[in-house]
Amino acid sequence: MTVRHEEHPTTHEHVHGPTCGHRAVPHGDHTDYAHDGHLHREHSGHWDECEPAGHVAHDGHAHEHGVGCGHQSVEHGDHLDYVHDGHRHAEHEGHWDDH
Repeated sequence: MTVRHEEHPTTHEHVHGPTCGHRAVPHGDHTDYAHDGHLHREHSGHWDECEPAGHVAHDGHAHEHGVGCGHQSVEHGDHLDYVHDGHRHAEHEGHWDDH
């Protein structure tokens, strides 16, 4: 899965970190911070939107996410992602996508 390199607008003056008050979400080799329905990641001295490029279905995922599933949920645009094994899953047309 590739991630688009889309820098967050320079008007974003908030600095994310362990005490910023936003949910920290492990994502592969970095940490995203959930803020206003989207996720930011630190990259080369600025903050990027951490959004997947394209549609990546998570094959062989038998676990059904939802209330009480034991995985952290995070708002992401118009849906919920579930944090699972260092990445996020989102329900999409009868299967789970990697986000």
